[in-house]
Amino acid sequence: MSGTSTLARSRNDRVLVGVVGGIAARFGWNSTLLRVVYVLGSALSAAFPGILVYLALWLLMPEEP
Repeated sequence: MSGTSTLARSRNDRVLVGVVGGIAARFGWNSTLLRVVYVLGSALSAAFPGILVYLALWLLMPEEP
C-alpha cells in the first residue's frame, strides 16, 4: 500500500477540508476519482446522508501533522 499509515485529513490534497484527500492518501487511491464517486454516490442517495457522513468525518478525522 502506497498511502499513509493513518487516516487523517489531508493538508495538501483538499478541496474543502481534506476528508476525501485523506482517505485517498490512506488507501493509495486517486483523490479526484474518489471525489467523483463520492459526489455521485451522495447525489444518488438524495445527498443528505453523504453530507452527514462528510461532516462526521470532518469532526472525527484528525488533520495530518
